[in-house]
Amino acid sequence: MGLGFVVGIIGGFLIAHAAFSTIQYRGELKIMEEQFTGPPFNVVIELLVGLGLCLWAGLAVPTKFLSILPHSDENRVVSLPANLDFMVFNHRGKVLPSNPDLKLKI
Repeated sequence: MGLGFVVGIIGGFLIAHAAFSTIQYRGELKIMEEQFTGPPFNVVIELLVGLGLCLWAGLAVPTKFLSILPHSDENRVVSLPANLDFMVFNHRGKVLPSNPDLKLKI
């Protein structure tokens, strides 16, 4: 495990602890019959630190980005599925004019 992975785990624990602290704070407010206006300041700071650690880990954990080769057979956009049973040609588009020379007036 690398440093980025460990930092991500710590960030996840911080976010989970902030959620638990907010739920516990709301329970205490219900006992004291007060209104909930928002979480305490220390919980907000804990949440922001956890979010920052998770974002940093999300950028640090992935190894090397691989380039997408446009001429690869696996990356073809035009490839059709092997099973053509699910292709539907009877749809609402048939009421549109089929003349390709028509242009929209702008």
